[in-house]
Amino acid sequence: MSSYGFLADSYDALTEDVRYSRWADYLQRHFRRAGRPVETVLDLACGTGSLTWELAERGYRVTGVDRSPDMLAVAWDKCGELDPPPLLVCQDMARLKLAEGVDACVCCLDSVNYVTRPRSLRSAFSRVYQALNPGGIFLFDIRTPAALAAVDGQVFLDEDEDVYCVWRGSYSPRRRLCTYGMDIFRREADGRWSRGEEVHEEYAYEPEELEAYLKEAGFSAVKQYGPLKMRPPTPEDQRIFFVSRKETQ
Repeated sequence: MSSYGFLADSYDALTEDVRYSRWADYLQRHFRRAGRPVETVLDLACGTGSLTWELAERGYRVTGVDRSPDMLAVAWDKCGELDPPPLLVCQDMARLKLAEGVDACVCCLDSVNYVTRPRSLRSAFSRVYQALNPGGIFLFDIRTPAALAAVDGQVFLDEDEDVYCVWRGSYSPRRRLCTYGMDIFRREADGRWSRGEEVHEEYAYEPEELEAYLKEAGFSAVKQYGPLKMRPPTPEDQRIFFVSRKETQ
């Protein structure tokens, strides 16, 4: 069972509740506070490109990077007719390498949690630092350890007319892993239903260790924010945003 192979074609239908325009609004608020113009943006772990599309529509020159070719294929169908279209690249973020620097990098919807090896995440942060232009900003969010632990034993259902998805959550405090087992039923063009199974994992990173990883990579002025807020996080918040900066040279 692989991640995002079968899910890719149904991902947008199952995430219709995500208000990507609101996420793009929030990112722009930080871009405007960056102290320098933001014209080029890296959307890291861009998935099916919904946020990539939002940013490109607002005039940014966007590069979308994701390790899943299936998700990128959906992203291209969505973004390919934009003028200019985003550049879409299939890469693991731990091996990120861009031909040109960018003014900002965003990594949204707890994609950082999906990097389940701290060593790989530290490498990814270092690669992002190298990819940013001097003075560039790096913005990402995580689901907190408490939020992931709360998934343990839960069963969730998502459905519409053409997709039916049941997913079950479990959490291992020892491994710091939240595991989702997913059964996906999808109506095909000929009316028949197909079934796919996938397993997804998220790692419970503590905010303090993420700050340490960022500073180790060279970032400065690391700040934390509440979910889509411009204020510091509270103990009750289940999502935290991080914003850090590459020093000007």
